[in-house]
Amino acid sequence: MGIIDNLPGLFSSDMAIDLGTANTLVYVKGKGVILSEPSVVAYHVKDGVKKVLAVGEDAKLMLGRTPGSIEAIRPMRDGVIADFDVAEEMIKHFIRKVHKRSTFSKPKIIVCVPHGATPVEKRAIRQSVLSAGARRAGLIAEPIAAAIGAGMPITDPTGNMVVDIGGGTTEVAVLSLGDIVYARSVRVGGDRMDEAIINYLRRNQNLLVGESTAERIKTTIGTARMPDDGRGASMQIRGRDLLNGVPKETEISQAQVAEALAEPVQQICEAVMTALEATPPDLAADIVDRGVMLTGGGALLGDLDLALREQTGLSVSIADESLNCVAMGTGKALEYEKQLRHAIDYDS
Repeated sequence: MGIIDNLPGLFSSDMAIDLGTANTLVYVKGKGVILSEPSVVAYHVKDGVKKVLAVGEDAKLMLGRTPGSIEAIRPMRDGVIADFDVAEEMIKHFIRKVHKRSTFSKPKIIVCVPHGATPVEKRAIRQSVLSAGARRAGLIAEPIAAAIGAGMPITDPTGNMVVDIGGGTTEVAVLSLGDIVYARSVRVGGDRMDEAIINYLRRNQNLLVGESTAERIKTTIGTARMPDDGRGASMQIRGRDLLNGVPKETEISQAQVAEALAEPVQQICEAVMTALEATPPDLAADIVDRGVMLTGGGALLGDLDLALREQTGLSVSIADESLNCVAMGTGKALEYEKQLRHAIDYDS
């Protein structure tokens, strides 16, 4: 490395990106998490040429409400890139938004990838980060980042179990000595919960609702187990009646949401059980002692910790800033790169 190659590094602030299916967070070295926006891109198609209109919050408002010439899509599916060009545009936009002076700076960027990502998917993420203007692109496994962000002592020789429930995937991992002992990635997350609510309303109430309504139901009154009084809180929802095709308003109660979410919650519980079965006995003993840490946006689903506790009998705790955990952890990996060198992969 000559001094000339290193020049861009002197002026740029390195960053860590949590490229999520639902939200993308950017952590800048020395500043913390300074950007958190939905992973949505809206573009205008004219004569087959895509022109980006909006990214993030503005584009999310357009989801499911666009005319024919405009498309609003989420370039990430199940934690990995589904639409390459659009994802690249999105990363570029976020990097520019964080870096006001984008002319001379080429930051070093660390991105987290789901543990179950194939080499091809990893390469896609790395390529799009590099072509978005990074000097170097490192990848870190999502469960490690989540555990660091939740403040777990992962470098100790004791077993730590982290369950990271994101928009597209749920990562269950047992960590010890700063690396993964066992990890399993199931493609169930916030999106699958939204789908379950949509399907439930279609079957039981003959009401068709959009993704944004389903997400609102989940965040407002979503719960993982039946309310004690058998009904719980309720909220008004609007959608299209499938019987006579007109829009109508109806009410949905927490008990119905719990029934709708029973299947995805069960899948998450099963993933945790499978991970516990595959854990070496000494580490399993540590986990009984320490409990399980829930991170990610899905951890905010009401009573999910109780549902897991009932199934596994372990103590389950939710991380403090569960939405930002992975981004914080990826950022800490950037700050303490020397200690976590083995966890960050720069070449493939």
